[in-house]
Amino acid sequence: MNQALVQLGRRLRQAGYHFTTTTPATHERVLARSLDERAPGGLRLASDLRDVFGWSRPFEASLLGDELLGLLGQAGELLRVGAHYRSGLRFSSLGELLLAHSAYPTTAADSIFFGPDTYRFCALLDRFATQADVVADIGCGSGAGGLWLACAQPRREVVLTDINVRALDVACANAAMAGIEVRTVQSDLFAALPELPDLCVANPPYMRDAQQRAYRDGGGQHGEGLSMRIVREWLMRARAGQSLVLYTGSAIVAGVDAIRAQVTALAAQQSAQLSYLEIDPDVFGEELSLATYADVERIAAVGMRLTR
Repeated sequence: MNQALVQLGRRLRQAGYHFTTTTPATHERVLARSLDERAPGGLRLASDLRDVFGWSRPFEASLLGDELLGLLGQAGELLRVGAHYRSGLRFSSLGELLLAHSAYPTTAADSIFFGPDTYRFCALLDRFATQADVVADIGCGSGAGGLWLACAQPRREVVLTDINVRALDVACANAAMAGIEVRTVQSDLFAALPELPDLCVANPPYMRDAQQRAYRDGGGQHGEGLSMRIVREWLMRARAGQSLVLYTGSAIVAGVDAIRAQVTALAAQQSAQLSYLEIDPDVFGEELSLATYADVERIAAVGMRLTR
């Protein structure tokens, strides 16, 4: 447990810190409004906590003060940039939760994702998640989905799984910040779970990424590979009464949602009930200029619930 990170998050909450994380494209545009050629990387230096822990601006040590600077250093997330510093993590608000995740820009292979998809994912859980004593957040990242469900049903047991050890460490700290007990399991999807809980939830990466960053690249022709793998592996192991709630993105080609078609066929083969919802008809439109999306007319954010 990264106790320094937990203490840092608690201090930010006490200070009234609140931040809503945007898409990378929006983040870039906001930063571009106030460039300063004299500052590191041309970015204006931070003037408050939101600049440091939300907008990922460089800052002077005096801005944070000894306690916060010390906690950031002890957490291993104090980065030196010339004569200034940056935080290796951001903190984002999600309802009553405050969640640490990777700083902007998320270029590292083991980056921990949080963004508008996270907010849509949790809204989907409000609509589709079933009552369950045990829930597993598969590929949990920051732990947002599992912790959101823990807040909705405080007595349930929450299991957070991820293949990324750094994500599990941060997710565990996020849980401690909120006073929520969780169990973490390093796992490639369901592999390390001896049996499936009654409710599994997942918000996997669904884009094609030239750098093949694990937090972003879903594989397959248009990024659908990991999402479809989750559906198939869950159907192979699920027992009667168990459910999977999945939030993902689907590339729409010639008006056809290929994920919906594939999942509908699989559900029929396995005698599973399917509820499917198009949440947002047009996300990450800037990706359509890439060659890998040359045949795609839009990318839709979609959600589904499969029940045995």
